Amino acid sequence: MRVILELLRIIFIFILLGGFTWEVLNSIYSAYEGIVTYKWIGAIGIYLTLFVLYRNIFQFSGWYQGKGRKKLPLNMTFVILCASILCILLPFPMEWLGG
Repeated sequence: MRVILELLRIIFIFILLGGFTWEVLNSIYSAYEGIVTYKWIGAIGIYLTLFVLYRNIFQFSGWYQGKGRKKLPLNMTFVILCASILCILLPFPMEWLGG
């Protein structure tokens, strides 16, 4: 039962935080007409960030208490966060360079 509750919690976190962050980012992207084609790349960046947040923070406050709970290694966290920032910022130069 705890596993099902944790899965529902994960879905809720990703939908709620992801949706809120997407609305903020989408309003920034809307100011530039050419970014509309590439804004899906920003969504990937949002979900990469949420993955890191879940693995390093949220999983330790949930219902699941299994053995496999551990943080991401520091270098993996750094790589994924850099990739997410790159994904969030990438639509701007793609629009400016003409895609």
